[in-house]
Amino acid sequence: MGTDKATLVVNGETLAARAARVLSDVCDPVIEVGTGASGLPAIREDPPFAGPLVGLLAGRRALGDPAAILLLACDLPFVEVPLLRLIGEWPGPRSVIPVAGGRAQYACARYGTAALDAGTAALRAGDASLRAIADVDAEHLTEADWGDVATARSFADVDTPDDLRRLGLA
Repeated sequence: MGTDKATLVVNGETLAARAARVLSDVCDPVIEVGTGASGLPAIREDPPFAGPLVGLLAGRRALGDPAAILLLACDLPFVEVPLLRLIGEWPGPRSVIPVAGGRAQYACARYGTAALDAGTAALRAGDASLRAIADVDAEHLTEADWGDVATARSFADVDTPDDLRRLGLA
């Protein structure tokens, strides 16, 4: 992208501030794992930029080891409160990962205790991806589960300048 995605301004709001706003409507407390671009209390993963699993586990420690964490990456500019509420309030203690277009949406998901505990072992084995823990005691939600509160576009992410143009955000 050539710049920190968290600081990109879309519709008058940075992607980080937008993610903080929608998460704050569903969760309390909410923290940022990053540079502090959201305005939320922020912590850094160690080492910085080591991968999303490292960030998730850093967030877990900062939150005092909760039973579950609702994760939202800032580069998902179309995720809205009803989708986050559905994922966060899904019954049971399991991880909850939406699937859109045949792809698991690891960066917009709830991770339960079993998956979070498995994260440490995955890191020891050299895997810092969320994919490493996505099937540990997880329920994968299909469009039939989330289609009343979101669309496939809700899961569109912004990774490149072309994505910004394609999604009408440039």
